[in-house]
Amino acid sequence: MIIGSIERADERDYPGKSAVIVYVCGCNLKCCYCGYAGLLGSCKTVTGHEWEYAEKYIRKRLDRIDAVIFSGGEPTLQEDLKACMRQVKEMGLATKLETNGTKPEVLRDLLMSNLVDFVSMDVKAPLENYQSVVGCRLDVELIRTSVWVVKQSGVPHEFRTTVVPGLHTTRELKAISELIHGADRYVVQDFISTNPLRGDLRGRPAFPHKPLEDIRSYVERRVKAYEIRHAEEARQMPVARRRVRSKPVPV
Repeated sequence: MIIGSIERADERDYPGKSAVIVYVCGCNLKCCYCGYAGLLGSCKTVTGHEWEYAEKYIRKRLDRIDAVIFSGGEPTLQEDLKACMRQVKEMGLATKLETNGTKPEVLRDLLMSNLVDFVSMDVKAPLENYQSVVGCRLDVELIRTSVWVVKQSGVPHEFRTTVVPGLHTTRELKAISELIHGADRYVVQDFISTNPLRGDLRGRPAFPHKPLEDIRSYVERRVKAYEIRHAEEARQMPVARRRVRSKPVPV
């Protein structure tokens, strides 16, 4: 396994757990809004640390953490992911997998092997719009299959969409909630425009919060929980203010 970096997780990354995130290298998508360009590319061409580096980091903190999150990049591209997750479980720690859902058979195997305690799957867009967002040709039936695998697994899970102004609309978010109907949780999260893969998105404000809140009742009829996840680093879209005309002064 090739690893880009390891860091302490935010409390929202794995609710109720003190965790570290292992960011693995290599990804088979090129999402235009992605801020992790250093983790993209083939697992065979990118450079990074070996698994032993992560293992040593984790073992030194066993008294302070109770979970490890495998993120990326795309972890399911790593041939030794299963062995590494099993090793973490043998340390007595919980595991969370963050995936783009393009490898449903790998996902199914990990879940059936009881190696995943929580799974978070990105759903980038409605299936008919997927390729325009992920930047490459993709059989979207792989995404549909992974959604089904996650929902049927019995493992706690969430589906996530990074909402980008100009790329997403509330109508599309409603369509995604239909695709994941019956899921544990649907999370829509702020776009952070600090270093996106597509240069013209740099500095773009995050999606306005009010429209995301306005569709809450619609989404909550289709999933068990709906969360709007804000990021402090996100540049918020300014609120338009109505100009109040001053009354004419009588002469």
